[in-house]
Amino acid sequence: MASRGCINSPDMFCYVCGLFTDKSHRKTLMPLMKKAYELYFDSKVDSGKSWAPQFICLTCSCNLRGWIRKAKKNNHMSFGVPMIWREPTNHTTDCYFCMTKVSGFTFKTRSSLNYPDVSSVSKPVAHDPVTCPVPEPPAENTVDEEQQQETGVSSVSDSDSDYQPEEEIHLINSAELCDLVRDLALTKGQAELLGSRLKEFHLLAPGTATATFRDRHKDLVQYFDMSDSICFCKDVDGLMSSLRVDHSVEEWRLFIDSSKTSLKAVLLHNGNTYASIPVGYSAHMKEPYENMSLLLQKIRYQEYNWSICGDLKVVAILTGLQSGYTKYCCFICEWDSRDKVHHYMKKSWVIRNKMKPGCKNIAHEPLVHRDKILMPPLHIKLGLMKNFVKRLDNDSAAFHHLRDKFPELSEAKVKEGAVSDEHGERFHQDISVMESRYQGRWSAAMLADYCWTLHRDVPDAQYRRTSMAKRFKPTSST
Repeated sequence: MASRGCINSPDMFCYVCGLFTDKSHRKTLMPLMKKAYELYFDSKVDSGKSWAPQFICLTCSCNLRGWIRKAKKNNHMSFGVPMIWREPTNHTTDCYFCMTKVSGFTFKTRSSLNYPDVSSVSKPVAHDPVTCPVPEPPAENTVDEEQQQETGVSSVSDSDSDYQPEEEIHLINSAELCDLVRDLALTKGQAELLGSRLKEFHLLAPGTATATFRDRHKDLVQYFDMSDSICFCKDVDGLMSSLRVDHSVEEWRLFIDSSKTSLKAVLLHNGNTYASIPVGYSAHMKEPYENMSLLLQKIRYQEYNWSICGDLKVVAILTGLQSGYTKYCCFICEWDSRDKVHHYMKKSWVIRNKMKPGCKNIAHEPLVHRDKILMPPLHIKLGLMKNFVKRLDNDSAAFHHLRDKFPELSEAKVKEGAVSDEHGERFHQDISVMESRYQGRWSAAMLADYCWTLHRDVPDAQYRRTSMAKRFKPTSST
């Protein structure tokens, strides 16, 4: 066997049936599964081999579990001889994993894959009433406790069928209830309904209030104000302190962008460790120079002087450049957009020394110093890809591959390199739920309500299944 790895990882396939299995449908070979496998196929699991899968697919797991537990449904496998794995001799003609093309297939369409016939595997053999009948399940299906401990697997499971209530019930206190509401992203009404049901089921600790969620934004709304069609944060330091976060200007950057529905200004933590903090929002404004100037004035940018990131259009407005397809469209150098002869030949262009209005497409006084501008790598990559697509031949295999990958886009849009990164930016994803919840009734309460969902009352709590939402950790002084 060659020393290099396979094109497809062996763990992308089921150990029992050999079919392609994506990550969301894989199950670990638990002791119960190994015992069921041994009893059903009269063969032991040969685990620990690098050239064999170490996981089982959801279908085989349910069938083996149902068989050993004598369930009414999914109570046997569709084959009597499982997939037999052997070490392949090479990756070219004898590797089951390298020769299976799984690109574009899912768990539902895996049966239509073309699985190769190679000597390193023996494919499953279907049941036969005479030669290979369905075996009878054992009378007992318990797993040896010592074996369970040796594998290092906890007896606690997320499976519904394995759940057994503990004798001592944990009562949820106010802080834990608030964190649960944040993790579930519940509205105020949904939060009160959840608290009421938990209280009815006697699962809340004494003194836990459930009617306070309707005013959950009250403590944070004092840091926001609204004027000139802009909802903005008037005290960034106070908001950060209330969220129990140290506000160091060097650790945060200001992100400005507009979507189809709103203009947003957000503080992003360098490294994206913490959640995004909104400092400006308007549902009726776009990105002209006057609006940008008004927004920076409202959030007192000159006082904090954060670094700024955004798309190239926002960068051009902030640096006072003339909009549209201009000759000198770069705020760093005097790159000539109309000198197409030297675009891919000339590497060094003259650096801009002056940002004076009326000079080389400078239309306004710059709103921020250009040293504070962070170049947007995402938009640069998208621009390069857009130009690449524009140069493709309409009859080429690469162009038809893009058409197949994006069937809902017309040929004209594919040719124009139509790519949207709006939902790829973090805050557009974070605030989208809150925008749909308020639907035009945007106010200081909306931003305060969003900020309430960011911090945690019990940040060090450990749960079996954790939320993937961004959160804040308390500072060392708290």
